Amino acid sequence: MRKTLLVSLAAIIAATCPAQTKIASNPVANTIPVTEQDTKETIIKKAARVVPTGAQYAALKNEFIAFIHFGPNTFTRMEWGNGKEDPKIFDLKELHTDQWCEAMKAAGMKMVILTAKHHDGFVLWQSRYTTHGIMSSPFKNGKGDIVKELANSCRKYGLKLGIYLSPADLFQIESPTGLYGNLSKYTKRTIPRPVPGRPFANKTTFEFEADDYNEYFMNQLFELLTEYGPIDEVWFDGAHPKRKGNQQYNYLAWKKLIKTLSPNAVIFGKEDIRWCGNEAGGTRDTEWNVIPYTENPNQMNSFADLTDASLGSREDLYKGKYLHYQQAETNTSIREGWFYRDDTEQKVRSADDVFDIYERSVGGNSTFLLNIPPNREGKFSPEDVSVLKETGKRIRETYGTNLFVKASISKTNQEILITTPAPVTINRLALQEDIRTKGERVEKHALDAWINNEWKELATATNIGYKRILRFPEVTASKFRVRILESRDVPTISTVTAHYYKTRPPQLQLARNASGMVSIEPSLQDFGWNPHGQNAAKNINSGIDIYYTTDGSTPTNKAKKYDQPFSFTAGEVKAFAIAKDETGSVTSRQFGIIPKDWKLVGADSETGKHAAALAFDANPKTYWRSEPTGAAHFITIDLGASTTLKAFAYTPQTQTHGKGMMEKGIIKVSTDGNTWTDAGTFTFGNLVNDPTTRKHAFNAPVTARYVRIESTGIAANDQTLAIAELEFFE
Repeated sequence: MRKTLLVSLAAIIAATCPAQTKIASNPVANTIPVTEQDTKETIIKKAARVVPTGAQYAALKNEFIAFIHFGPNTFTRMEWGNGKEDPKIFDLKELHTDQWCEAMKAAGMKMVILTAKHHDGFVLWQSRYTTHGIMSSPFKNGKGDIVKELANSCRKYGLKLGIYLSPADLFQIESPTGLYGNLSKYTKRTIPRPVPGRPFANKTTFEFEADDYNEYFMNQLFELLTEYGPIDEVWFDGAHPKRKGNQQYNYLAWKKLIKTLSPNAVIFGKEDIRWCGNEAGGTRDTEWNVIPYTENPNQMNSFADLTDASLGSREDLYKGKYLHYQQAETNTSIREGWFYRDDTEQKVRSADDVFDIYERSVGGNSTFLLNIPPNREGKFSPEDVSVLKETGKRIRETYGTNLFVKASISKTNQEILITTPAPVTINRLALQEDIRTKGERVEKHALDAWINNEWKELATATNIGYKRILRFPEVTASKFRVRILESRDVPTISTVTAHYYKTRPPQLQLARNASGMVSIEPSLQDFGWNPHGQNAAKNINSGIDIYYTTDGSTPTNKAKKYDQPFSFTAGEVKAFAIAKDETGSVTSRQFGIIPKDWKLVGADSETGKHAAALAFDANPKTYWRSEPTGAAHFITIDLGASTTLKAFAYTPQTQTHGKGMMEKGIIKVSTDGNTWTDAGTFTFGNLVNDPTTRKHAFNAPVTARYVRIESTGIAANDQTLAIAELEFFE
C-alpha cells in the first residue's frame, strides 16, 4: 500500500502541475544555499528538496526516547549544582539499570540519553582526566561506572544509547586549578592525551588547535565515544550557569571528533537536532524541520536557541541564505524538575499527560524526549514506572493496529481515497511524507469521512513531514479521503494509517477561589478534540461522574460525588472521573491557607494593571509585576492571624515569556509586623523554560502572621519581579 500511495498521488498532481515536475527532479540535499537570483517561488521549491541525513532520519524513527538526569543533585535535591559539591555526597548504595531499561522498553522508547556530566562537572564514568566524579564517591568504593552499567543494560534490552556531556562545567570554573576559562593559549594538542597505565583500545588520534578546557572536553568525549559501545546521540545543553575568562567552545573540532568516531550519531543543540523551545512538553501547531539560516550551519561554531512560534513558514524561508534540515526534539520531564527529589511533594505526570505529549510531538513532526530521574536507591520510582508502562500500553493498543490494512486506494486530483471492505471506527489518522528522498512538501491537508451520502470533514492540519497524527471524535465509515489543500511541490505521501484510541475519562483540574470554594473540572485541552466536552461550559453534565476526597485518601466510587463547588479550608483534595464505566487517573492538589482575609502590607513597586494584591487573589491568570528598578524586590502580606507554616509555593506568570521569574529569594516572618525573622532562602531552577508552580518547604515550622518575600535573583537577569500566586501551607 505504501508504494501505491506514493506513486499514485505524485503522478496525479504532476499531471495537473507539469511545471513542477522539472523543478522537483533536481537533486535533494541536507543543506541548500539560496542565491541572489532565487525568487520566492524558487526558494520554496528548494525548501521542498531539503532532506534529513541518514543519521537524522534514523533519529526521527526512534520517535520516543528517554532522558536520565542522575548525579549529585539527586542527593542534594537541587536542580542545578554549583560545582563545589564533595563527590562523597553521591552516596549511591545500589544501581538498577536493568530496571530502568525494562521500564523504558515497556514504554515503547527506543533510546536513552544519560547525563554523563551535568553542569556541576561531576562525571558518572571512570574518566582518566578528572577526579571529580564517581571515582571519588562511595559507590562501589570508587570503582563504579554508571555509563558502563547502563550501556550493558541497553544492549541487553535492545535500546540505543546517547550521551549528555555538558559543555558548561562549574567544577572546572570554581576549582583553583580548573581548566574552564583559565586563559590558556590555543596550541596543537593530541586527542586523546595519553595517560600512563590506561591505554585506549581505539588507536585513533586527532590533532587540534585547542586551549586547556577544549582539550579536556574532547578527551572526555573520546572516552565516551570509544569505550561504551555505539553512541547514537550526543546531547549538548546550551545552558551557561556561570562563565569565566571568556571561555569559548571549539565546536567544529568537537564535531570532527564525533563524526569520525560515531558517524551514525546525531548531535543535539547543533546542526542535526534543535531544541523545541520549551521544557514543558509544549509543541508547535506547525513544526517545520526545514528552516532558514543566514550562514552555512555546517560551518557554524555556535547555535542559538530557536524559540519563535514560527521557524519554517514561507515568510521565514525568504529571509534565509541557507535552507537546512534540522529536526526538533520535544523534551520535558515525567516529574517536576529534571532530578529526583522525593516521592511525596514532587509531582509525577499522569499517563494521560504523557500519552497526549507523545501524540502531539511524534505526531507533530518531532521526537519526544521524556526525562525519568532515578531515585536515591538507583531505581525509577514505582509511580514513574507505572506511568511508563501504561503509556506504552496505550501506544501499542492504539498504533499497533492499522485499521486501513485491507483498504483499497483510489485517487482524484490531489486526493487519496480509501475504501475499507467493511465500516471501521477510527479516531486517529497518521500520515507520513517521503521526506528521506523527497523532502517536506505538504502545507495544509484535511481528512473527510463519507457519512449519510456526503463528505464530512473530520480534521484539518498544516504540514505533515516525518509524521502527522490527526485526532478527532470517533467516526464509523467505510470511505475516507485525504485532501492536500496546499503544497510546496508535488506531494509524496508514503504512509496513511488509521487507528482507534479507546477514550479514557479526562484528567481533572482542581482550583480554589479566594473565598475557599473548590471546583473540579476536566482539564482544558489545547487541540480540537472534545470526547467528554472538555471545552464545553457544562463539563460535569457530559457523561462524567467525578468523585473526590479531602482527607488525603485515594478516592473510589464510594467517595463524595462532585456536583458543585465546595468550601475547603486547607489540605489535599484528590479526585478522579468515571465515564462509560472507564476509570480515570487520580488528580491531587495541596491547597494552602485561604487568602480571603489576607491584606497587602506593602511592596517595592507595581506596574499598571499588575497590582501587588494580584499576587494572592487565587487567580493564576493575573499577576503582580514590579517596576524594573534593578534593586531587590519585595512583597509583604498580613495573613490575618498567626499561623504555623511549613512551606510556601510560588506560581510565576505565564503571559509574557520568561519575564520576572523569581529564581532566588529570602522569606521573612513576623508575628507583629515589626520584628522579623529569616525563615530561610530558596532557589527555583529552570523557570523560564518550565514556568510551573514551585514549592519550598521550611527547614522547620515557623509561626507568622506577616510574611515578606524578597527576591535576590531574577532569571535571565531580568529587572522586574512577577508573581501570579503565593500560597502558604500550615
